[in-house]
Amino acid sequence: MSRLDSFIRRLLAQRACLDRAAVLVGGVPGPVVELGLGNGRTYDHLRQILPERRIYVFERAPAAHPLCTPAAGYLVVGDFAETLPGAVTRLGGPAALIHADVGSGDETANARLAAWLGPLIVPMLAEGGIITSDQRLTAEGLAPQPVPAEADKGRYYLYRRTAMARRAAAS
Repeated sequence: MSRLDSFIRRLLAQRACLDRAAVLVGGVPGPVVELGLGNGRTYDHLRQILPERRIYVFERAPAAHPLCTPAAGYLVVGDFAETLPGAVTRLGGPAALIHADVGSGDETANARLAAWLGPLIVPMLAEGGIITSDQRLTAEGLAPQPVPAEADKGRYYLYRRTAMARRAAAS
């Protein structure tokens, strides 16, 4: 498969999973969290499919198109290690949806990042909330969900926060 075909398949999987997640969080209160702004494509899509939700973006070095950059109050600039702990206070409560498109071409680095990130973001997620991610997460309290048929297996992942995880985070 060409790199172009691979890129297209990844974006199709991403869109399908985000669209599914928007439906799954219909009854879950809370804002949306976007981890990584990139050029703003996903943020723009989230605004379209979840227009009633506040969307907070966490980004180390914003460089997106101005039309795809959130307002200052919704853009949190800095390293995840510094900005994510305590983020629930900034959000005004746990998030209904967290989208994490944080991978790189380095599989070893991706595995380390996913192992570190999963447990860090679970407490940010409301019970019944959804995480969409380009990385496989293995944090306690996340139940893997089926991805849409149009998403190639292993391209994107969906997780729902279980009640058990909420109790564990509170203790």
